[in-house]
Formats: sequence, C-alpha cells, structure tokens
Amino acid sequence: MKIGASTLAGIEYELEHTLEFIENLGLDYAEIVHQFPSEEVNIDSLESFNLKYTIHAPFMDVNIASLQEKSRLSSIEQIKDSIDFAGKIDAEAVVVHPGLASFLANKYFLDDVYTCAEESIKEIGEYGKDLGVLTTIENMPTFDAMIYTDLEKLDELVTSLDLSMTLDIGHANHVGYAPDDMIFDSIKHVHAHDNFGDDDAHLALGEGSIDLKHIINTLEKKNYDGIYIIEVNDYDSIKKSYEYMKKNF
Repeated sequence: MKIGASTLAGIEYELEHTLEFIENLGLDYAEIVHQFPSEEVNIDSLESFNLKYTIHAPFMDVNIASLQEKSRLSSIEQIKDSIDFAGKIDAEAVVVHPGLASFLANKYFLDDVYTCAEESIKEIGEYGKDLGVLTTIENMPTFDAMIYTDLEKLDELVTSLDLSMTLDIGHANHVGYAPDDMIFDSIKHVHAHDNFGDDDAHLALGEGSIDLKHIINTLEKKNYDGIYIIEVNDYDSIKKSYEYMKKNF
C-alpha cells in the first residue's frame, strides 16, 4: 500500500519544513500543492529528501471552467506548468480541479460552464499524455460554485477521454455518497480525509463518520495500485491519520 501526505497541512510553513515532517514520519510520498506560496520549487531541494512525489495543480484563483476565455486559457497554462513540473521530477500523478461556476454562470449558463470544463480537461489530459504524466481530475464537495460533485458524471467524462479520476473520499461523503457508490475503475489516485458529512472538514482519518475501512478495503480488493494521499489540515492530523492507516490496513 502506497501512502503519502499533502503539503496542504503545512501550507503556512516553508515547503522543506513540511517535507521533512512527512519524511520523518516514515511516509514514502508527498503531494506538493503547487501554488502560492510554493509556485517556484527548488528541484535540488526535493531530491535531498527520501520521498517520491505527486503534484496538486493550482486551484487558488484558477478556473479551467471559466466562461471568460482569457481567464480559462490562463488557468489551463498554469495547470500545464504543474504537469511540466511533474515531468521534471518524475511525479507519479498530477491532481486537477475541474473548475468552478460563478454566481451568474451557475444561475444562467451552467451548461456552458460544463462545456468549457470539458474542453479544458480534454486539452489538459492530452498535454499530460504527451509528457507521459498521469493527469487526474478530482471530484468536488457540495459547495456553491463547485462542479463535478457527481461522481458518475465525472467518471463518464474521464472514461470518455481516456483519463483518470482522483477520488477524494471526504468530498464524496460531503455530497452524500455511500461507500460502495464511491468506487470506479477510473480511480488512479486517492485523497483520504474524514468528516461527518455536514462539512468538508479534512479531519484526521478516524475522527469523522466515514466508513474508511470499507472504502479502502474495497479499493484494495479491486487491485487499486495508486497512492493514498492523506489530505488534512495540520501536522498532528497527518500523524494520527498515518497511525490509523498502519493500524487498520
């Protein structure tokens, strides 16, 4: 079982500080959140750690589903920068958010938003394939402006484009999916965190109400060979989550 942690938990610290913490816990993988304050990353510094990497493409101030064409194209270029970076460091996956629907777009032009998202995801996916980088699209929680909260719809899209999904377990629970309904063959990467269904809380594993044992055991029985990235809020939650994984799997 491949287990890692997201640098989101130490977003307020220097990247190297968080990588050192992840490495010292004994984890094998770190997922670098490739946006401010870590837009520019020293590759030599990364190579000094005994870690393998995945990349979370930027999602702050980025919207590949924007109806404003200049904003959409700029967002695509930022995602491509992350794919380029992943190729340089032999990262095992890149995670991409599918975009957002602003207030007016959500009210009047939602079909157009999905069309823009699909065009962007297709372009990004083809770019990743050309570079040999596994590029995955993540399902979203139920908040205003979020699209692709529907796992079936996301699975249909990525399957049609010969792409892959990052299953975010906490997001799927926030939408209301039962454990068995979260499993799709397109899943090649997993974000693991817990909640009680009422918020996308990113709690430590075992601190919410999600039946994580059932979900992970089901993935393992289906020969899932990707990485489980612990995506929580702070260092202590990474430690608790890793202990949960070691105890239960």
